[in-house]
Amino acid sequence: MVHGAWHGAWCWDRLFHELEAAGHQVTAVDLPSDDPGATFETYAEVVAEHMSGDPNDDVTAVGHSLGGLSIPFVPARARVGRLVYLCALVPVPGSSFADQLAAEPSMLAAGYAVGLGEPDAEGRRGWQDLDLAREYMYADCSEDDARIALARMRLQALGPYGVSCALDALPDVPSTYILCSEDRLVDPEWSKRVARDRLNAHVIELPGSHSPFWSRPSDLARVLGELA
Repeated sequence: MVHGAWHGAWCWDRLFHELEAAGHQVTAVDLPSDDPGATFETYAEVVAEHMSGDPNDDVTAVGHSLGGLSIPFVPARARVGRLVYLCALVPVPGSSFADQLAAEPSMLAAGYAVGLGEPDAEGRRGWQDLDLAREYMYADCSEDDARIALARMRLQALGPYGVSCALDALPDVPSTYILCSEDRLVDPEWSKRVARDRLNAHVIELPGSHSPFWSRPSDLARVLGELA
């Protein structure tokens, strides 16, 4: 499980309980998201190093949100049988995330960055307006559940955003895209289009907002269990 911006391995806890109860082995790691020198490829190396188990197992790598820019690098480093993009961004080989934002303005909701603070001395940004953070990422959670999640948010370094994707092509690995119909951060219509045109991926649509691992872990676990 590969988390997105501002998050950590903690965000998968509720989903882990559901998947482990169904007999799946699951793992996650805190990415060096606050390291200005790390890239999305660096994140993938951390993921691959953390993976364990029988090397003959087919692993499903799930990337949420910004994690979608890292998971395509994992199959070159570890055995992966399927990539799952969860409300996720999808890289364009040869382009940086900053390039994508300029070329595909519909990818992310307009105005979300208003809730972010100014970059610190190391080029890292975090949420300063937690009401907006909840609106964009945890809209379908209770107030208490959203507060628990938002209290654990981290800084996200901007350094990786300007680094061109070093892949020549996206990996030839079966892919699935799971979108949420009321996602207020990654546009669902953009997700459908990119899943079809860029990934040639099967699309699964769930109700709810941007963080189904927190708001509806049972529903998400059922879908992931069927894919695995």
